[in-house]
Amino acid sequence: MASDLDPSTVVVHAGRPERVPNAPVGDSPVFSSTYVAGGDRGYGRFGNDAWTALEETLGALEGGRGLTFASGMAAVAAVCDLVPVGGRIVAPQHAYSGVLALLDQHAESGRLRVDKVNIADTDAVIQAVAGADMLWIESPTNPAMEVADIPALSAAGHATGATVVVDNTFATPLLQQPLKLGADVVMHSATKFIAGHSDVILGAVITADEDLWAAIELRRRGSGAIPGPMEAWLGLRGLRTLALRLERAQSNAAFLAERLLQHPRVSRVRYPGLPDDPGHARAAAQMSGFGAILSIELGGDGEYAQRVCESTELWVHATSLGGVESMLERRRRWAMEVETIPVDLIRLAVGIEHPDDLWADLEHALKTAT
Repeated sequence: MASDLDPSTVVVHAGRPERVPNAPVGDSPVFSSTYVAGGDRGYGRFGNDAWTALEETLGALEGGRGLTFASGMAAVAAVCDLVPVGGRIVAPQHAYSGVLALLDQHAESGRLRVDKVNIADTDAVIQAVAGADMLWIESPTNPAMEVADIPALSAAGHATGATVVVDNTFATPLLQQPLKLGADVVMHSATKFIAGHSDVILGAVITADEDLWAAIELRRRGSGAIPGPMEAWLGLRGLRTLALRLERAQSNAAFLAERLLQHPRVSRVRYPGLPDDPGHARAAAQMSGFGAILSIELGGDGEYAQRVCESTELWVHATSLGGVESMLERRRRWAMEVETIPVDLIRLAVGIEHPDDLWADLEHALKTAT
């Protein structure tokens, strides 16, 4: 595929079958646990046509070679397993709570040493990464919406011999390509924007380093953390419309961020698309858009924020993001969420509905939940 194509075109055309007479336009899921001997596949845990198509598309978008997993956390576990026993990972203090919980488990068992830092504080990260085996970056962070300086941190990580990993779930490969910014590995919870319809659980890893790819593939093969063929096919079908979905959702998010900034019950809006946001300049430099996730703080003890989440009609009170429907939740309702996330913070995962309807529903909840 031509390298000068826009990502919105690549996302539609990459990973397609060869164009020969009577060939299908798109791949179909292959339901087989094993294959006739004599080829390079052999067994269903080693490969599937639906995985291959999805992996080729993600690789084309990110500028590397992809691997799909049964879940985002399966992908995280495989990447963390690259660090030797007793090795050290530097990670954000604010990130997806499942990732932080896994790192805490590794630290408690003695499997790894983990240092957590403010990923937006470049100097602090550079100081912490000295001697580390891996630098884990999430940008923007979940749910604090902090933005890391990926080029600077990648350079610092490489200078000390660390493998640099970026969780690109929030930005998607259409808004940010971490491999091009210097990272070694990109990870996605493909459950979210990539699949895009809240109906499948998937993970993905992409790298341009063949040795890293082989090491991660070996871990997937050995652990059995493989996606099913139907899940991979659904993920690819959802990915085909990512450009359109993201365009609308991102436009909606920017509209809502501006409205919420003026609302008397909202004490803070966290969205890098706002000119006064601490991460705005950095995001503008390394992203082609600001995404469809924002967080708000309501200046209370958490009870009002919880009532707001329970008072909407269109917005779904749920814990995921990246689907066509808009979702919201108070992240501290989860015991595993870190205590430095404010109790009154609500994460808004903006979907593709009409922005006026989303605003009316949210404004009504902010008013009636008092």
